[in-house]
This record gives sequence, structure tokens and C-alpha cells, in this order.
Amino acid sequence: MPILKKNPFGHILYIKKWIIRILGIVSHGRYRRFNKLKIEGSEIIRDLPETNVLFVSNHQTYFADVAAMLHVFNAALKGRVDSLKNIGYIWHPKLNVYFVAASETMKSGLLPKIFAYAGSVSIQRTWRSKGKDVNRQVKMSDISNIKKALDDGWVITFPQGTTTPFKPIRRGTAHIIKTYKPVVVPIVIDGFRRAFDKKGLLIKKRNVLQSMVIKKPMKIDYENETIEDIVKRIQIEIEQDPSLLKVVSPKEYKRMEDELNKQRKFWK
Repeated sequence: MPILKKNPFGHILYIKKWIIRILGIVSHGRYRRFNKLKIEGSEIIRDLPETNVLFVSNHQTYFADVAAMLHVFNAALKGRVDSLKNIGYIWHPKLNVYFVAASETMKSGLLPKIFAYAGSVSIQRTWRSKGKDVNRQVKMSDISNIKKALDDGWVITFPQGTTTPFKPIRRGTAHIIKTYKPVVVPIVIDGFRRAFDKKGLLIKKRNVLQSMVIKKPMKIDYENETIEDIVKRIQIEIEQDPSLLKVVSPKEYKRMEDELNKQRKFWK
């Protein structure tokens, strides 16, 4: 690789590679030692096309979610099966993976700015700014930047736009899907909210069962499905549909907790 080769956003790939390597080494223990990440469906990653892939996921922390996905993607591409064993996979990372993030989050300090260089497509949120509700128009440059990232590789997005569970899906994700017709891969994560602080930088609790389920690409009728249809389907695929909310009895809750505790034993 030419040392000054750049991606479509002007980032020098050599620098980006080293940022991903260093962050990967620093964060690896969060998913293998302090907590264990249970992965399902990583074989799907190896069968995806090189470009125009959109991952849609629920969101639990600002940075730990994306870091885990970068680990899982690179491990899968290097032949790991639902495993992050042997961090050697991070030495030659996939460099055309991007993630959509709020610009104010990625400008909030030195560390977020470093993360941004690793692959952020920063956008201006239309519904929230500096902790207050707002109502503003979508910036067309934000949409074109997402298109630019899809043309170059893979894009991770969190269509709820918040780490709060069961919030509505933002229609902008469905518009992108209708317009650019990417391969859409749903991901469901759990345990990150319990393991890390809201930013995903500090370990809040150890021995938490974290999980990441990568589902098969969605079959979408790009021409005939409406924006509302796609929004509803994404909501169900990433398991954030309000219909999933239910009150469980103490007996059912105890049963569910016992099942989780059985799974936790695999790393003790």
C-alpha cells in the first residue's frame, strides 16, 4: 500500500491502519478477558460483497458497540468462526468499514476524534443537539457522505439514533436503503449497556454476558416496499419493536435469569 494513499474522505490509509491496530489491541480484552463476547453468525460476514453493505443494529454505547463489530468483522474475514481468539487478525484490518455517528459526539474530545479517523461518517442529527430536542432539515452533504462510504465499502448504522432501547427507527435509514439499494445486514447486540458506561470507554462491570448476533441479509423489495414497511422490518430485525415489550411474572423472570447464569458459566 502506498504510504500516502487516501480513502474517499481524505484519510491516509496507513495512519488509519495503525489507529485500528492500536485501538484493537487496547480493546481486545474487553471482549475476551474482562467480559466475554458470544458471537453468532460470523460466517455471514465472509459471504458479503466488498462494497454497498449496510449493517443496521440496535445501540447500547457510543463506542464499545462499533469496536466490537470491527473486531468481529476482521476476525471473521481472517477465518475465525464466532471467535476473537488470537488478535493477529487485527494486523491487516479491513480499511473500508465505516460507521455513522453524530458529529457533535465525534468532536467531543481527542479520543473521539481519533475514533473518527478510524472510520466515522459524521452526520448532524436532525432531532437532537447538545442535549436538547431540535427539528432541522437533513444536510444533503451527510446523505452524500453515506453514499460515498457505501460505494467504498461497508457502513454500520444505528437507525434508532440513540442508546435508549425501543426508541423509534429514524426514517432516514429507510430512505438510504430505498435510494442506494445496499445489502442490509441486521445485527442484534446485548450486554454492552451493563458492561460499559454510556460512552463505552470505561468498564462498569465484569463477567457480563455480552452477545452479538449477525443475521442473514434482509430480502428487500427496493421498488415496492414503502419507507414505513422498511422502518417496521428493521425494527423487528434488530429486536426493537414495541411488541417485544412485555411484563413477565417473577417465576418467568427467575427462569430467564437461571438460563443466563448457565451461559455465564462458560468463561468462569
